[in-house]
Amino acid sequence: MISLNFLKTQIKNANRIMLLNATKIILATIGAIFLAEFFHLQHSISTGIVAILTIQPTKKETLQTALTRFYAFVVSLVLAYLCFQVLGFSISGFLLYFSIYIILCHILHWYYAMTMNAVLISHFVTYGMMNGETILNEVLIFVIGVGTGIVANLHLRKKVDAIEELKEQADTQIVEILNRMSERIINVDMTDYNAESFIELRKMIRSAKNLAEENYLNQFNKDDRYDIEYIMMRDRQCQVLFEMYKNVRKLDSTPETAKAISHYLKMMATKFHRDNDGHELMKLFREMDLYMKQRPLPVERLEFENRARLFVVMRNIEEFIQIKTEFWNAHNGRDA
Repeated sequence: MISLNFLKTQIKNANRIMLLNATKIILATIGAIFLAEFFHLQHSISTGIVAILTIQPTKKETLQTALTRFYAFVVSLVLAYLCFQVLGFSISGFLLYFSIYIILCHILHWYYAMTMNAVLISHFVTYGMMNGETILNEVLIFVIGVGTGIVANLHLRKKVDAIEELKEQADTQIVEILNRMSERIINVDMTDYNAESFIELRKMIRSAKNLAEENYLNQFNKDDRYDIEYIMMRDRQCQVLFEMYKNVRKLDSTPETAKAISHYLKMMATKFHRDNDGHELMKLFREMDLYMKQRPLPVERLEFENRARLFVVMRNIEEFIQIKTEFWNAHNGRDA
């Protein structure tokens, strides 16, 4: 079953990511402390703490956090110097600095910088002074810790195989939904027709969307949004499919037009793949739509109600194809 394979893949990927992150943090911490010891810095363990706090899930987040903390660190040094000049290098001086600094961090949204910079500034209380040597020590702790954290995330690359697998699984699930919908239209007694396939599809699309966004944040070419937009396209199609499902499930008879729609859905399933630009499908849909309009109007109430439901399904089919065609045109036929 797709659901079982999907679950196994998710667990495997989650375990691999947890192990990788733990290893990355450990190596970054050890590396930062080793460098601090090599340069004979005081409070060298703090360098490892800075490295840990710098590491974020993606390259973009890591760089943004590092830049924010740099600005906050410069402000911290100036603010600490002024506070220590007023109350001396004491607990009172540090608390004055800390109170003003926390307020500034909330105003400027420097939340990630609060803990780390407060720890670094606290070292000046133990030094009992702020001169060139002690300031240089803290600057080096900051630079080595942040630098090591950034280097630890340089290995992050787009997870091409993982995103392709999720996209393939989602596409396969859509094909299954189309096939079952085709069967249900001409078989109103299909008792096992339910929304379970949509639950699985939404899980796949959600996972693919999260991974696509992570991949986007782990690349320096910020113009490459193809995977994100591809998943968004499939997500929109999924929503349209569910609207189709709700109307198909209400069918309690098989009108004359049902066979044509069933056949079309079966044909859609066979042609459903990334390289299909949707233009041929739309042409065939127009022909079927014209055929439907030429059919005699229903006489009995039951047939009228079911023909009305199928009319809505027809409009959903049209929207479903248009979504893919628009995506294809937007990307000039690139691997769609």
